[in-house]
Amino acid sequence: MRYRKLGSSDLEVSEISLGSWLTYSGGVEADATRACTEAAFDAGVNFFDTANVYGQGAAETAWGEILSSRPRDSYILATKVYFPMSDDPADQGLSAAQIAKQIDASLIRLKTDHVDLYQAHRFDPTVPIEETVEAFQKVVQQGKARYLGFSEWTPEQIRAAIDIAGPDLFVSSQPQYSMLWQAPEAEVFGLCAANGISQIVWSPLAQGVLTGKYKPGQPVPEGSRFASADMAVSKDLVYSDATLQAVQRLVPIAEEAGLSLPTLALAWILRRGEVASAITGASRAEQVHANAAASGVELSDDLLSAITEALGDAPVTEPTLAPGAQPGVQHR
Repeated sequence: MRYRKLGSSDLEVSEISLGSWLTYSGGVEADATRACTEAAFDAGVNFFDTANVYGQGAAETAWGEILSSRPRDSYILATKVYFPMSDDPADQGLSAAQIAKQIDASLIRLKTDHVDLYQAHRFDPTVPIEETVEAFQKVVQQGKARYLGFSEWTPEQIRAAIDIAGPDLFVSSQPQYSMLWQAPEAEVFGLCAANGISQIVWSPLAQGVLTGKYKPGQPVPEGSRFASADMAVSKDLVYSDATLQAVQRLVPIAEEAGLSLPTLALAWILRRGEVASAITGASRAEQVHANAAASGVELSDDLLSAITEALGDAPVTEPTLAPGAQPGVQHR
């Protein structure tokens, strides 16, 4: 496993990290969660990403039970705040009161006195950005988080926060990014790099599409991620015969390079120096090890050109949804 510096922080994060969105929030059993987490440590993964909303606290609770048995300095822990945590309309967003409330609740569930990275899960247009920035800064001042980040903010929103608090406010950006969703390259990557902010990207395998298991002209396999109604938004964006045909064109390219398709897709992500880590999910220990194998894989210029040609016009290269409504439906 290789490690990369996270923005302007002193954190060195594994190139492949473990996330808990659709798995440890209730999608897999406790034993599988523990097995995947242990496999991550075995593979050299040191960066674990979760959020308060995943399973309404279930994912944080699961990792609190598992990670608390390890030395706190042996892993880097990230969580997020923004989405609704109850039926109360006020129990969401990035107000000062909500941030203060949710960081304390997250720390209790995670059984720790601090997280290494606390992230705004989306931008909150209903709260003055000055209030949000000040509230996040207070979390750091209180020692409850070491560093701050954000997920799926627009360039305008990023600039607004930097104008208020300077480039040292954030160390990470968490956008969706994959071979099939390349929009962040257009502006977010460069803006963040100029301000000491790294990318820790989610859905690098496009919710499983880049594993090659979905075939053009065939129904969605039962029990697969896209068989869930909750994945309708993401499915509409990346699941089409044209996209699946492009993915199948990648298969022989990966085989010729001696790589699995997921390894090729993850190595493609890590070709960018702006990316500190690719967040992967897993429901089995062997998936963790397979994902980790992408760290250190370097793709030649010829191979990158072949990938670009195979993809054709399949990738989404420009944002298509309003802020806060990005693929991954309401919780990612």
